[in-house]
Amino acid sequence: MAPTPAGTARVPHAPRGAELSEFFAPQRTPSTALPDPEPFLRNLTRGVLEVFSGVREVDQLARWLTEDPYRKLVTRANIAARARSARGIPAKRPVHAILSVHHSSPADGVIEAVVVTQGPARTRAVAVRLEGMDGRWRATSLALL
Repeated sequence: MAPTPAGTARVPHAPRGAELSEFFAPQRTPSTALPDPEPFLRNLTRGVLEVFSGVREVDQLARWLTEDPYRKLVTRANIAARARSARGIPAKRPVHAILSVHHSSPADGVIEAVVVTQGPARTRAVAVRLEGMDGRWRATSLALL
């Protein structure tokens, strides 16, 4: 074995190609290493409702969402903004109350939940799928019903 230059270490096996992308991809986290999902579900729901009402930027929720639900939220937020603009309704903080949070765990590191909210005009539900990634919860699916 050839000597290595001073100050450098020999790496026995450097990842290549697909191994490299797997190495840098989000890493699954087991449920035991994750916090209670309920506060996260409540905060995410409030954030989504604030995005639709126009008082919060979608970018503020980006760290809580994976790419697919983020893109869908951006699209729905833009539609909501155009609808508010067409009707001349200004953006204002929503006055929704969270009535209940129901969640179950179909697999380790996965939570499927429904958060029921009540606003001045109607009751709504937000369906969310959370997955543990890199030591924290991230929403991989999100639907405002």
